[in-house]
Amino acid sequence: MRNDQIISRRLLLKQAGALGLLAAVYPLLPSCVNHTLLPAAHSDPGSSTLRGEVIDLVISERSFTMDGQTGTATTINGTIPGPLIRLREGQDVTIRVTNRLMEDSSIHWHGILLPSHMDGVPGVSFRGIQPGETYSYSFPIKQSGTYWYHSHSGGQELQGMYGPMILDPIEPDPFQYDREYVVMLSEWSGESSEAMMDHLKKSSGYYNFQKRDAQEFVSDAKRWGFWSAMWNYVMWDEMRMDPTDFSDVTGATFSYLMNGLPPVDNWTGLFRQGERVRLRFINAAAMTFYDVRIPGLTMTVVQADGQNVQPVAVEEFRVGPAETYDVLIQPTEDRAYTIFAETMDRSGYARGTLAPRPGMSADIPERRPRPLRTMEDMGMANHGGGHTGHVMGEDVSGMKQSHGDSEGHDMTHGQGLGHRSGMETHAQGRSPIPGATPVKHGPDHHGTGNQTVAEYSRSRMHEPGRGFEQSPRRVLVYTDLKSLVPYADQRTSDREIELHLTGHMQRYMWSFDGKTYSDAPEPIRFRYGERVRLTFVNDTMMEHPLHLHGMWMYLDNGSGAYLPRKHTVVVKPAERLSVVVSADAPGPWAFHCHLLLHMEAGMFRVVQVDP
Repeated sequence: MRNDQIISRRLLLKQAGALGLLAAVYPLLPSCVNHTLLPAAHSDPGSSTLRGEVIDLVISERSFTMDGQTGTATTINGTIPGPLIRLREGQDVTIRVTNRLMEDSSIHWHGILLPSHMDGVPGVSFRGIQPGETYSYSFPIKQSGTYWYHSHSGGQELQGMYGPMILDPIEPDPFQYDREYVVMLSEWSGESSEAMMDHLKKSSGYYNFQKRDAQEFVSDAKRWGFWSAMWNYVMWDEMRMDPTDFSDVTGATFSYLMNGLPPVDNWTGLFRQGERVRLRFINAAAMTFYDVRIPGLTMTVVQADGQNVQPVAVEEFRVGPAETYDVLIQPTEDRAYTIFAETMDRSGYARGTLAPRPGMSADIPERRPRPLRTMEDMGMANHGGGHTGHVMGEDVSGMKQSHGDSEGHDMTHGQGLGHRSGMETHAQGRSPIPGATPVKHGPDHHGTGNQTVAEYSRSRMHEPGRGFEQSPRRVLVYTDLKSLVPYADQRTSDREIELHLTGHMQRYMWSFDGKTYSDAPEPIRFRYGERVRLTFVNDTMMEHPLHLHGMWMYLDNGSGAYLPRKHTVVVKPAERLSVVVSADAPGPWAFHCHLLLHMEAGMFRVVQVDP
């Protein structure tokens, strides 16, 4: 494809109007990075590293060749990922960003505490970087840890505009290691994000090629009995949902990347036998949750979202888009190890290698079957059909439900048998799910076509997530995370704000409290200096990674004075999860789901901290 063809198409898209939230959505081009022309920035942690008080970045397009076709990516300083920016706590930095695209752009410094006008969100904190313009971001470094940066303009993040950022601490880290690597996970598609949105608007299951089929129904009927299986399939059909729906966009269009390389190119990091190696995992994917493990090695989690935590030894962890985890490993054998990052829906994987010598590789682990949602995942109970809970949960997923007779209900605007039985449960004033809270859906939560899902919500921070039901491995959960030291602000909350995560899968609409960004009349207002509890209630069947700009969220996971600080929290289906925020940063701040297409479809708000 010639550059003039690309530009003409982009201009046509701008004139026609796109489905973006903050900016137009632009096309993506062929599906994998050719690392000869687009070298990965972090095959060595010291390569392509930018340091100092003044740093220059250039946003541009760069062509590459894949399978004989020439395509275009949006890059920072010519690489995917962009260069590693390495700064030191306590220093001041000016980062000059030049936009050589033919469209507006921006860079957001994810998880970095800085003045609002330096945050890099067009339409919220500044106007964006115009074509041909150089914009200077200047801010002090007030923290340390592993972070990243990315475009906040349309679909550019999905086109390759992201890179890692390491902030070294003034005081030494509380753990020791001999060498380190950034492991940046992402994805790439030959489709534009506008095309993806168009497909999902027409059919929410457009990319789901793992749906249950007739052969699976026969197998289920043999295990459960014909009528129980029929009831299960009919029930999901009546809800106009699918138990295999875990990822809106899947390996049907995505190639999954590790440090900019697809599995076939096998990114490799070297080690000496017996060394302690620090791996800085960053999920820079726009739409993908990864389940990460290194067969044969235990990983000790020492940081979450750049913040030190009490060490936790695990064999696997799930990382949502925008989250980061730092882990320590110690290979004691003279052999290669596979870093395996399998997608949550099991439709693909990213892969790399740790080895004592170049050219080595290890086996790719056996792929796991795709998971299935259950009625318990949906926050449903007492379907009223008289069928036992194993039909809806235990035998379907391999995980026993916590309530033995819980069943589903129709979730399409309160119609059907399940809604009636749910109303009866509300009338009795009790929850059939231990520890659950009945969800109160106000009229505003239905908004413009919102599809209410969860009838009950509860904490699920002790659960690793669907897909780990029969895993023999120790999997990280949110209740494992404890701050290394207590933080200074231990005040109780001044007030609580409850936000419902809402959506309509069939129409592919995503929102807070049933209102998209364009429908929300006012920002969410904090008073400067107050302590606010935010309680998120997920009324949908999808996991949502929620990101608050400019301020920490203290995850209320039962750790008392040792609550972990995070910039992004994942809220599971039918989950009620609370965070506490110290409103210490005046100005407007973005708050949104970090699934790019969810944000673009409306799951975005502004938090205004008033002086």
